[in-house]
Amino acid sequence: MISQWFDKKEKAINLRYKGYSIRDVEKLLKIPRSTLSGWFRDVIISKKNKTLLNNRRKKSLIRARKKAVVWHNEQKSLRIKKAEEEARGILKKINFEDKNTVNLALAMLYLGEGFKFQKTGMGNSNPLILKFFLKTMYKLYGLSVDKIGFDLHLRVDQNQKTMKKFWSEELGVPIERFKNVSVDPRTKGRKTYPNYMGVCVINCANIAIQR
Repeated sequence: MISQWFDKKEKAINLRYKGYSIRDVEKLLKIPRSTLSGWFRDVIISKKNKTLLNNRRKKSLIRARKKAVVWHNEQKSLRIKKAEEEARGILKKINFEDKNTVNLALAMLYLGEGFKFQKTGMGNSNPLILKFFLKTMYKLYGLSVDKIGFDLHLRVDQNQKTMKKFWSEELGVPIERFKNVSVDPRTKGRKTYPNYMGVCVINCANIAIQR
């Protein structure tokens, strides 16, 4: 039985000799890959055309990878957007004027991030976490900024004045409150990422709050 694509066989084989891949011929002539595989079984491609074929494969792979990256990034953006929408929905249900709710949130944060011994305090590289800690300490326990100490832990290549200014502005605290700065000598000769501003440590003398 003669194949319905038999009249295209000669053209398909010529394309194969020229270094076209089975996938390329399939697209151009609309012939099933299973049929082409049988036709091309005895086709010997020249060294030159093999090189052309390999180059086409590499270019095709690069294009496919680029498309995959774009697709994955788009999917990731959609997942992040969905998560943000869900989070906003949850936040709308929370009464942040209720001190018990805020106190519970502070307790959960402190359990994970706060000092566990000797003093009440917290260290972190994320200004948002420390902002929440400070504001709740002001609101719930009536602490004033002059009763709280602020220390910085930096890397060797970080400018102390610049880092003090950054944390002062982020936390809304007078720059004079940042008295102690420690530098990690182990980081000498290692470049710091631009978005890393060190660790700010907040110390409160009142151990009763921790208890």
